Amino acid sequence: MDKFISYIRVSTGKQGKSGLGIEAQRAAIASFAAAQGAQVAAEYVEVETGKGVDALDRRPKLSAALGQARKSKMPVVVAKLCRLSRDVAFISGLMANRVPFIVAELGADADPFMLHVYAALAEKERNLIADRTRAALAEKKKQGVKLGNSVNLAEAGAKGAEVQRAGADAYAANILPVIRQIQNSGAGTLRAVADALNARGIQTARGGQWHAATVRNVLARAT
Repeated sequence: MDKFISYIRVSTGKQGKSGLGIEAQRAAIASFAAAQGAQVAAEYVEVETGKGVDALDRRPKLSAALGQARKSKMPVVVAKLCRLSRDVAFISGLMANRVPFIVAELGADADPFMLHVYAALAEKERNLIADRTRAALAEKKKQGVKLGNSVNLAEAGAKGAEVQRAGADAYAANILPVIRQIQNSGAGTLRAVADALNARGIQTARGGQWHAATVRNVLARAT
């Protein structure tokens, strides 16, 4: 393997603090490339959830990475398996495209069977967490505990706004290295930076297109 296609995905800005941010994934893939003596032929970055049966339809950058990998006969490398999906059926569907996937943290020797096993474990863990949450809520309701807080709406609204601000700040910190990279490449205006982000298929924190004003807001939050 001399060259490969790099695929990086984040769902929200909060993943920047979880080790799953764009720069963290890029660094993991770079370390993998150095260890293998290989080069990144192309990089695809996507900001989109991996959930849902239509996940591939909502991930055009992954589709583009698949297309280039298939045409160039190169593998696609991701930092972690969950950057593809935690769903076994989805992983199987990707493999049906006959494009080899390599997960950097698992190593180049992890075969397709092992990828299925790891995906199955991740899917099982996700389902167990959901089941435990539902069971705990059902038990509390059975005990007469009133779920939610319908009284202090002002406090709930304030907490919601605080969570939104924290998410926006995290997203700004996560996307800032990408913006700086674009600026260092010659984009001298906010409009040029916005165009470059849109060209890469990177969405804003709310899933929309970039404009000069949104770039300015991100830079203001990150400083």
